[in-house]
Amino acid sequence: MNRVFLISPANCNGVRAGWVLRPKARSELAKRLRSPEGAPLGEVFSFFSALYFRGKLAYARSFARPPIQNTGVLIITPTAGLLPDRARVRLSRLRGFSRVPISEKNRRYRSSLLRAVRQLALEIGPDCEVILLGSIASGKYLDILSRVFGDQLRVPAEFIGRGDMSRGALLLRCVKEQRELNYIPVARRLCSLKHPDAASETVQPSIGVLP
Repeated sequence: MNRVFLISPANCNGVRAGWVLRPKARSELAKRLRSPEGAPLGEVFSFFSALYFRGKLAYARSFARPPIQNTGVLIITPTAGLLPDRARVRLSRLRGFSRVPISEKNRRYRSSLLRAVRQLALEIGPDCEVILLGSIASGKYLDILSRVFGDQLRVPAEFIGRGDMSRGALLLRCVKEQRELNYIPVARRLCSLKHPDAASETVQPSIGVLP
């Protein structure tokens, strides 16, 4: 069966993010983010979160089986919906991410993600599994994803009861062993579905450089 992964983002306000985003940052990655070419979002977030996000990205890249190109590994973002892991971003985009909280109550985040997942659903069709690698303890991802994907949306059973660091280590072990986790459907009752739908305009994932 075809399978795509949606990955929750790294924290753009964390300590490691600050090493890159602060005005006087001089690391190689910081310089690339300030260049016209930017840097791949997956690489940037893997630096921000050296275990958990890096594990999610490595796992998704190993086991994605997308029905169409550039949809196998997509990253949830605070302001741009879903972006391919290899989409190139610049400093201004990351600073924009850092200013918008990921919360089911935040309209900007909610509407941009809803538009993107609706477009993705049209692209991949009903016979493709959608695996969330991210928090299932709140509605910030599940509320939106479940209303669009329904029974297509699944999560790793092994994530339940584990913290972020434990999940990251588990995912890296699975990549090394080439062993997939067990995916279970997300029960509809986990989602409150209390938010109004956003506008129905579509968003096409892009792998271009983002400002």
